[in-house]
Amino acid sequence: MNRSFQNKQILSVSQLTSKIKVLLEKSFPFVWLSGEMSNFRMPASGHFYFTLKDKQAQIQAVMFKGQNRHLKFLPEDGMQVLGFGRVSLYEPRGSYQVILEYLEPEGVGALQVAFEQLREKLEKEGLFDTIHKKELPFLPHRITLVTSPTGAVVHDILTVLERRFPNLLIDIVSVKVQGAGAEEEIIEAFDIIEKRNNADIVILARGGGSLEDMQAFNTEQVARAVHACRTPVISAVGHETDYTIADFVADVRAPTPSAAAELAVPVKNELIDLVVYQRQALLKLFWQSVDAKRQRLDDLHMRLKDPGRMIADARLKVDDYTERLTRVFHAGLVLQREKLSHRQDNLARYNPEQIVKLYKEKLVVITHNLKLYINSLFNEIAAHHRETAVRLKALDPGATLKRGYSITRSGDDGRIVMDPTQVDSGRRLEITLSGGKLAARVEKETC
Repeated sequence: MNRSFQNKQILSVSQLTSKIKVLLEKSFPFVWLSGEMSNFRMPASGHFYFTLKDKQAQIQAVMFKGQNRHLKFLPEDGMQVLGFGRVSLYEPRGSYQVILEYLEPEGVGALQVAFEQLREKLEKEGLFDTIHKKELPFLPHRITLVTSPTGAVVHDILTVLERRFPNLLIDIVSVKVQGAGAEEEIIEAFDIIEKRNNADIVILARGGGSLEDMQAFNTEQVARAVHACRTPVISAVGHETDYTIADFVADVRAPTPSAAAELAVPVKNELIDLVVYQRQALLKLFWQSVDAKRQRLDDLHMRLKDPGRMIADARLKVDDYTERLTRVFHAGLVLQREKLSHRQDNLARYNPEQIVKLYKEKLVVITHNLKLYINSLFNEIAAHHRETAVRLKALDPGATLKRGYSITRSGDDGRIVMDPTQVDSGRRLEITLSGGKLAARVEKETC
């Protein structure tokens, strides 16, 4: 080995990578990093893996499950984010990466992103559709408030309800409206309402505040609890310009808690005035109807005739109708008699005895003609038969044989011999004569 290499420090790949890892982690213990997310993926382990990039460069990033479970939003490709973490090197691949401890959308708060993502998700599921919205009862018997028992909100609602409709049954389910445990208490409150099943309207209310203060009303579980409630729900969270997920899911949104109380019940005194007015209007219509019926009765009484005169007129009509009916009956009887006489004449013309006699005469003539035709036909057939017999006899081969002719057939195959060339010398022959048959053999062929 060359002596110039004996004093050199030679590192393995693992040693070099390890030193680079230590150098990176010492030089960049923690950094804030801004960039655009891409290639985001979350395997079964629950860790986040993605790439952070800008126009000139990119770096691999990882956020382990222990840290990402506290995020208020779900990262997506194309999102501009701001992260805090440490730079490290993944030794098996020799690539450096940043391990993030904190992550938030850049330029927009994490809560706002989480709000938009949840709103879009629930909207796609149809939880905001008007088909699911239940109508508020016109006059509820019992109202349940889900809110904090302290503060101005519950006081404002109770004051408005008492002013509009005194002595109304009101239940208050006490919950925290912000901070740790608020979401769980609101969900538990709706479970209690469902088990009781005695409220006509539920008012979910709290005062104004920041997005962080109203976070409990922007969670998926609270939204699903409000949507699943069988009782109509009025959401009155925050001020008029504030919107929460609970507002979208609820059956009715009120701009303020006081407005929710006004939507829940009508004004009792206005209802009383309306009842008094409608009672008076009904009485007025009733007496107007009675007067109209009386006037109608008087008109009918004036138009009603004396019963005696009506009976006399009816008797006259009966006599007139009887006379007219008698005339019509006699006229009809005369007409029927004329028709009967006409039909009797027709019947005499079509007397069966006359018809039978006529057909008998026709039958005699037809029978005579038929006999003549049959005799003529028989004579014609007999003449034709005699002529055919003469022709057949003239063509009878037996008659030809009697005149001295014979029929010669080959003794082998029975064919008629028409020419001497058809047989050879020594061939057996069968000769048919008028009186019988002869067997012969060809001795010599002559032409």
